[in-house]
Formats: sequence, structure tokens, C-alpha cells
Amino acid sequence: MCNKLILKYFIFGLVFILLASCKDDAADMIIKNANIYAVDSTYTNANSIAIKDGLIVHIGSEGEMTSYTGKNTETIDAGGNFVMPGFIEGHGHYSGLGYSLINLNFLTSKSWEEIVSAVGKKAKESKPGEWIIGRGWHQEKWDSIPKQNMYNYPYHYTLSEVSPDNPVLLYHASGHSVYANQKAMELAGVNRETPNPVGGEIVRNDQGEAIGVFEERAMGILSSKYREYQASLDKAKLDSIWYQAVFTAEEECLKKGVTSFQDAGSSFEELDKYEKLAIDGKMKVRLWAMARHPVKVLDGKVANYKRVNVGNNFYTCNAIKSEVDGALGAFGAWLLDSYADKPGFKGQNTTDIYDVKKIADMAMAADMQFCVHAIGDRANRVVLDIYEGLMGQHPDKKDLRWRIEHAQHLNPDDIPRFKKNGIIASMQGIHCTSDAPFVVKRLGTERAKYGAYPWRSLLDKGVVIANGTDAPVEDVDPIKSFYASVTRKREDSGLVFFAEQCMTRAEAIYSYTLGNAFAAFEEKFKGSLRPGKVADIVILSQDLMKCTDDDILKTKILYTITDGKVRHKL
Repeated sequence: MCNKLILKYFIFGLVFILLASCKDDAADMIIKNANIYAVDSTYTNANSIAIKDGLIVHIGSEGEMTSYTGKNTETIDAGGNFVMPGFIEGHGHYSGLGYSLINLNFLTSKSWEEIVSAVGKKAKESKPGEWIIGRGWHQEKWDSIPKQNMYNYPYHYTLSEVSPDNPVLLYHASGHSVYANQKAMELAGVNRETPNPVGGEIVRNDQGEAIGVFEERAMGILSSKYREYQASLDKAKLDSIWYQAVFTAEEECLKKGVTSFQDAGSSFEELDKYEKLAIDGKMKVRLWAMARHPVKVLDGKVANYKRVNVGNNFYTCNAIKSEVDGALGAFGAWLLDSYADKPGFKGQNTTDIYDVKKIADMAMAADMQFCVHAIGDRANRVVLDIYEGLMGQHPDKKDLRWRIEHAQHLNPDDIPRFKKNGIIASMQGIHCTSDAPFVVKRLGTERAKYGAYPWRSLLDKGVVIANGTDAPVEDVDPIKSFYASVTRKREDSGLVFFAEQCMTRAEAIYSYTLGNAFAAFEEKFKGSLRPGKVADIVILSQDLMKCTDDDILKTKILYTITDGKVRHKL
């Protein structure tokens, strides 16, 4: 009788366990043994996260996970490692990142000779007439400069010698100037009489000959000819290359812990493609995009491209992009006073201010965010003036969260205006240390010390900073940008750029997670770890809050999870 009773209870218990394992509230995934950094919450004695249907359903102790465990629940042992929300890239160029990875990439090139050699090799592999495209060079970051140069720009002669039959366009790392070889300039009809366009400059030698560098709006002279070439190609082939670039960018992001990407300017054609990918469930990285076109193209059309949380929150376009100046490295930043190393020159206003105001009106009418590229102190002041003027005309419009993209060099008097008007400073930590070797040369010590990448000054005023890399201008790696944000120290030389403007560790993580989510009106469903938010999570080998500065750079991305699915595993 006793044995029968024991058997009865055993069977009852087994059935109970089987039923429990099939229960509806069983998690799809549980991450256990985790050192959890939630960003906006503190969970006492919590070391586990339960995930179901792409959402976080519970954060607590490992013992509490029993009620969420079923037979199909995947378990990840974090091994005591640092678990935090996935990194959000706050300003980058998604397809541009992909193209930079499938075309010639000079981001790490240390000399002009290295670049010429790569182009020469590519020319031998290309058919005559095919265009050779590359990006990433920066004359201020090379180990040496050829003797024949203007403002450290080498002349095009050696580039033209290795590619006589192929037009070549090599874009500056910033994207604000381009090198062209002789063949490209011939096709574009560039000669001594070719005038500088408004907002751009053809760099010439003392004899008036173009040396091959086209800054800011002058790039259009070459780009228009390249677009004609592209138009002659098969549309299906061009689309195939675009998709290759986008999926290459996606894999690069996931490998580096980026779970969301804020795209700083896409065409209507690209926006349509992104939306279709999201609807078809083919996105693994969440994309928030800004529409970008000249004012005449945007007028009457841009509101039609407004989309919010398409494809299970994988795609949004609810912002418009414009710009008023160029980049400091290419002498394009628009300054209040002259460049220290180019006396009498104050940079470029690249878009007519009247056009920028018209686009601002469109954004206000469509209830879309307005995001304007401004790097120089004059550019930032002009944008602040435009924002304040329009906000004053629409006092009923609250919490606009309009953004200034980069906001790199500010007059200290303008810093309080960001907080006053609720303006997001969309800045890129890695730009500070990447540009550090030449900023003082361009601006002088006074302007560099008090106005260049002034994170501490902005944060102390309560300004929200959205962090990122501006990929492909820089590597999309958030770990490098985080390191720059908290140390302002270069990895190679150890040069520290005015350390008093550093962020704290907590501020830097916030700027790369919940701060970026806030900057896109997405803080309600991502950017921190709490029940109800999307399960976009990274597991890191280093504790970013406690490890040494040097150990930050040793951080490995062990897992990248988006929508509750493992997308990358080391």
C-alpha cells in the first residue's frame, strides 16, 4: 500500500512538472548569473532576467526564475559578467557604414603612400572606366605628409598615375571633402576656370590648378558625375549592392554590441527599403532614421514618410536632417572667428539659412524632430537662433526634443541655451580624441579648452547628450567611444584632451542607452533594463562601472541580444 501511495504521488508530481513546463508564462530565455546594470533602476540581489516574446518579463534572483522556466526555455549563463541594455548608436550613417566596409576603407591608413598603393591595386582589378570609391582618409592623422601639399593635402599626381583609366573618388573620413584623380576631374570638366560653388572650395595650388581636393559643396561637382555613371548601371545590381552594404552594416553593429542605430540622413528611396525590411521581419538592429533631401525635394513630401515603430519597433522615421556647415578637419566648420591655421578664413555655411528655416517649418508642421548638423561655434549659434525663433512662434508645442548633430565647438555663452530650449546635444565621444591632435591647431588653446566637446559644461546644465560614433566617420565600436567619453585620452599616444570635460561612467553609459532612446522619443520601450521593455541586451567581459580605464578597451562583446534573440555570440 505504501509503495502504491509513493508511486501515486510520484506520478502526480511528474504530471505537475510536465504541466508547469508547458505553462503559458514560461520564458523564452533566462539570463542567469548576471552582473546587472539596468541604467535607471536598482534591483536588490537580482542576477537573472526572464525574457518572453521579445520583452523583459522579470528581473530578480535565480531562485525567482523557477516559475518562469519551461522545457523550451533557453538559459544563458552570463558567468558573472556585466549585463546592460544594448548600445544605441546615436548618430551614424547606416548604409554609409556598410559601403565603407565593402569599398576601399582608409580609416586606419597612416600615409598617403598607403592610400595610393591600395588604389593602384584596385585599379588593376577594375575594368577601364569603372569608378573606384573609397573613404576614411584624414590628412591630419597620417605619420607623414608628402612635401608637395596644400594645407597638408597631397597633390593628386601619384594617385592619378596609378589609376589613369579609372575615375577615383576618395571621401574624407568626415565625409566633408573628397580626393579626385585626373580622370575624375576630366570627366567632371574641372579646369582653371571652374568656379567655387557657394559653400565649397576647390583646393588649388599657387598656379590655380586643382590639386585634387574638393571641400564641402564643391564635392557635388564630382558626385553629380558619379551619379550619372551609377544611373547607367543595372538598377537590380545597384539594389543588390545596397542590400549587401546594409546587411554588412547590421552584422558589424551586432558584433560590436549595437542593438539600435540612429541613421543621420537617408533618402526617400532608402527609407522605403528600410520600412519594407522591417515589415518583412528582416531587421536585427532597430533603426531610427532621419529623412534628408534638399528643401525642394522635402517640400510637400516629407510628412508622407513619417513612420513610428513599424515592424515590432524595428523601424521609425520621425525626423528630418539638415546642416549648416562642414567639418573642422576639412576647414568646413563655420566659426565666429578665423581658423588659427588659416587666417582670415571662418569656414563654410553649406546650406542657405533660409532653406534651413523652411525645413524647420516643415518639421514643426509634421510634428517631426528637426536635427541639424552644426560643428563650428557660429553654426551652433545660428541653429540655436533658428530653433528659439520658431519655438517662440509655437509656444503650444512642448517637448520637441529637436537636436543639434555634433555640437562640437560651442561658444560658452551658448551652452545654457540647450537646456533652456530642451535641445538634445547629439555628440560623438570618439570624435574628441580622434580630432584631438589638430583641434588646438585649428582653434587655438582658448577656444579648444572652453568650447571643444564641452560635455561636462553641458551635463552640469542638465543637457541630454546623445552619444555615438558618426560611423563610418569613425569605427562604430561603442567601447572605444565610451572610453573616449570618460577619459578624453587617445589610445595610441596617450594624449589627453582637456580632461576636465570628461563624463562620469554612469553618464557615459546613459548617453549610449537611455539618453539616446530619450533623444528619439523611444525611452518608454528601450534604453534600460526593466520589465515591459524590449529585450535588447549585451553581455560584456568587463564591468564598465568598476574596471580600470585601461581595461575598458579590453572589453569583449560576449553576447548581443535583440528582441530576445541571440544575434551575436563570441
